[in-house]
Amino acid sequence: MNDLAPFVRLVQALAPWESRLLFVGGWAHRLYRLHERATPLKYQPLATLDADVAYAQRERLDGDIRAALEAEGFHQQLTGSHQPPVSRYTLGEESTAGFYAEFLTPLVGRAYTREGVPMATEAQSGITAQRLRYLDLLFLTPWSVTLGADWGADVPLAARIPNPVAFIVQKLLIHPDRAAGKQAQDLLYIHDTLELFAARLDELHALWDEDIRPSMDPAWVRRVLQARTDVFGTLNDRIRDAARIPQDRDLDPERMRAMCLEALGEILE
Repeated sequence: MNDLAPFVRLVQALAPWESRLLFVGGWAHRLYRLHERATPLKYQPLATLDADVAYAQRERLDGDIRAALEAEGFHQQLTGSHQPPVSRYTLGEESTAGFYAEFLTPLVGRAYTREGVPMATEAQSGITAQRLRYLDLLFLTPWSVTLGADWGADVPLAARIPNPVAFIVQKLLIHPDRAAGKQAQDLLYIHDTLELFAARLDELHALWDEDIRPSMDPAWVRRVLQARTDVFGTLNDRIRDAARIPQDRDLDPERMRAMCLEALGEILE
């Protein structure tokens, strides 16, 4: 199966909103390989079936995104008891079975209304987005890449993604709240992102020092700096689990841990 094809269809459908949307999560990590600052790697990126698309807090999205997705063959599925319900957009063809997109937006401030109702979702432009803490960090100094013919795009398609420092910092902040399997996956994302930009650690440090850190709550900064040692200070089961995920390479858990600890020290300190 060409797992790039459904993602390209998603980017095509969302092209009118390209300047307001951000591809985050696993597909952002995969798109990093298209960036001019990335070092070519011999191993394959971690694949994922779900595509997370985010828009900023208080962003106004004109037009009808749901109609654009449906025109490209996506179908809306509503789940959960939240109002509005969580929405997922799937492709029905057998060749793209399993691929789906979800929309996200930052949760800033309180998580519940005065009546105690979770402020978990919001709706606009025909779609429903889940509201998540720390997501606003991903909109600080975003990068852009272009999907070309090698991705199966008929015409070049622009896609915005978080810069890798914001990507890593957000992963560290959400780490304690993730399920064990997601924690291991996120650690592999952090490791592989650091390898992709290992030759640019000075530039990543500048991003942290000039753009990311000054925009963060001081408590979040302290949490990130502590998370570096909490997560990578000693070898643990989550790191071992992360090292076992790739099928096309042998990762040594201790080397993985030590590299992440050292590289994050150069970026964050």
